Amino acid sequence: MTNELQLLTIDFLEHLEIEKNLSPLTVRNYRHYLQRFCDWCVAQGCSKLNQISADLLRKYRVYLNRFTTPSGDTLAKSTQAYHVIAIRSWFKWLVKNDYQVLHPEKIDLPKGEPTSMQFLNLENVERLLSQPLVSSEIGLRDRAILEVLFATGLRVSELVSLDRDQIDFDRLEFSVIGKGRKVRMIFLSDQAAIWLSRYLRQRKDHWQPVFIRYSRHRAEITDDGNSMRLTTRSVQRLVEKYARRARLSIKITPHGLRHSFATDLLNNGAGLRDVQELLGHKSIATTQIYTHVTHPKLKQVHQEYHSDLRTNKSLPKT
Repeated sequence: MTNELQLLTIDFLEHLEIEKNLSPLTVRNYRHYLQRFCDWCVAQGCSKLNQISADLLRKYRVYLNRFTTPSGDTLAKSTQAYHVIAIRSWFKWLVKNDYQVLHPEKIDLPKGEPTSMQFLNLENVERLLSQPLVSSEIGLRDRAILEVLFATGLRVSELVSLDRDQIDFDRLEFSVIGKGRKVRMIFLSDQAAIWLSRYLRQRKDHWQPVFIRYSRHRAEITDDGNSMRLTTRSVQRLVEKYARRARLSIKITPHGLRHSFATDLLNNGAGLRDVQELLGHKSIATTQIYTHVTHPKLKQVHQEYHSDLRTNKSLPKT
């Protein structure tokens, strides 16, 4: 039997899909987090909104912190935070729609674990890009993937969603729908366009996905080839494989190439606002994680342009 919590969860997910126009992946994640919460509440004898108290939520936070999978893995602090964010968003929607529920402002988010940003300098980028063996179609695909990731700063989900007819090779640009269903322009470098074009010319199929997987059953596919589209996990694995082959000193991921793209732009004089637009960040605060680049530049600007009244003067005695 469907209880009140489950019914209201369904209504909220439909709101995210229709009114908020969130991506299917985001809605799926919210469904997963809220389903876990509702199942836990029911197991505690709670199936109604007015039974959810601050103390119950505190116990749920303890449950998340101690949760282990059958293989013995625990939930990362960031994953625990996503669960709580989903609950807060759901409660905000409930309050807006006049349901009597614990106020979302009373739900504190867990403190995140400090993480160091992994990115590559140009020398290491070149080492990574040169790893695929381009004598094969798979090698050409992998080289094109690495080139496009570094040249565009695409999220891996945006990369695997690309279709052939999106890309304008004359203008070296295309558009993607990123987080929050926001459309943004993506610009290819000459080098990335060369490798991408070379890979697509090598393909004998007419499938729409730009990046496909290779299997023995390819000949059986008669539609647009969407079932052959490469997955995000596959791209993550191939980046990790070539990073190991390049003997890089740091662990690099597709998102690390996105960081490398942004770092390269800032090192060459781009402003944070420009980088924000190119990365598709909703807030400039997100882009400000690249302070490892901006701080030294700010110091240089200060030293070069600030009027130092004490120049050529002795410092006052203290």
